[in-house]
This record gives sequence, C-alpha cells and structure tokens, in this order.
Amino acid sequence: MKIADKSVVQMHYTLTSDEGDVIDTSAGREPLQYIQGMHMIVVGLEKAMYDHEVGDKFDVKVIPSEGYGEYDERMVQEVPVSVFQGVDKVEAGMQFYASTPAGPMPIRVKSVNGDKAEIDANHELAGKNLNFAIEVVDVREATAEDLAPFQQHQCKCGKGDGCCHGEDDGECECGGEGECKCGGEGHGEGECCCKNK
Repeated sequence: MKIADKSVVQMHYTLTSDEGDVIDTSAGREPLQYIQGMHMIVVGLEKAMYDHEVGDKFDVKVIPSEGYGEYDERMVQEVPVSVFQGVDKVEAGMQFYASTPAGPMPIRVKSVNGDKAEIDANHELAGKNLNFAIEVVDVREATAEDLAPFQQHQCKCGKGDGCCHGEDDGECECGGEGECKCGGEGHGEGECCCKNK
C-alpha cells in the first residue's frame, strides 16, 4: 500500500543538521506513527512521504519555510527576570511556556544580564534545514477511530457549530421547517438548536 491521505504511517527517522549533527532519531525506540494529510509532521516531510511504501528508505531535505519557519528577530526580546515567577535562578538555556491567545508558546532564555533576560520565542530549529533519513515501517488505511480526534462535529441539518448535541451519537437530526426530531425544544425557524433530549 502506498502512502496517501488518511494513511496511518509508521516510520523510523534520523534528523540531522547541515553540519551532520544528529538532532533527533527514533533509533532504539518505537517508530514514529502519524496520519498522512493531518499535518502531524512538518509540511516538507509530509509532502515527501506521499507514494512511498513499506521498506522504502530515502533522504529528505526540508527547507525552513516547510519546516519550522524562518528565524524572526522580532521574536527575541528583553524582559525583567522577575517575570519568571517561582524560579530561584534564571539561566541561559532554560525553557518556559508563555500564555498567548493561541495557547502556550515555548520560549527559551538566550542570556541573562543582571535583572534582565533575553528570551527567544522562535522554535529552536527555525531558520534551519532539516535533513531526514527515513525508513517506512508500516502503512495502513486509517480507521474511523484513528480519525475521530480530527473530525469536527457536523449537524445533520447543516446548521453550523454549537447547535447540536446527542448523548448517543453527538448529532441531532432536524427536518422540514426546523423541526427538532431529537425531542429538544426552543428552535428558531430553519435552525437546529436542540439542547435537550
């Protein structure tokens, strides 16, 4: 079976820098498993995986724009050491997570000078080529269970998010002029808004 969208893939990999240093590897561990087309791995590697089969061994060079992005100097800034609450001593190399509207963002401390710290919110591999040595170990079609975490709830009547529920299958079925067949009450014309069974 060739790798295609919604294939569950297991692969061994070794990631090296342009200088040949090993950054990460699955050697000695279980193979990495992901679902093709679900953006679980960097874009450049996912593109290169299409049409490969079990037993294939190949190398892939992923450029920054298809890996962890270009290095952005604007994501480096100086902050007071006092922002790191609960830490006795802030040192270069430490990693923390900052709360942002998009969720937790990892930041690294580049340097510390007195009561100031220079932090970097770029991914540690931003701006770098990613050199992968890949071995495809297993390929199979994804099951409904595999894909469940990636599925967004869809109302059978086609009316958007937040209007449907169901203790059994998570869906309500509306008909005609917005009539709620699941037994809920309080719907508007043409809307699915079942809130109760």
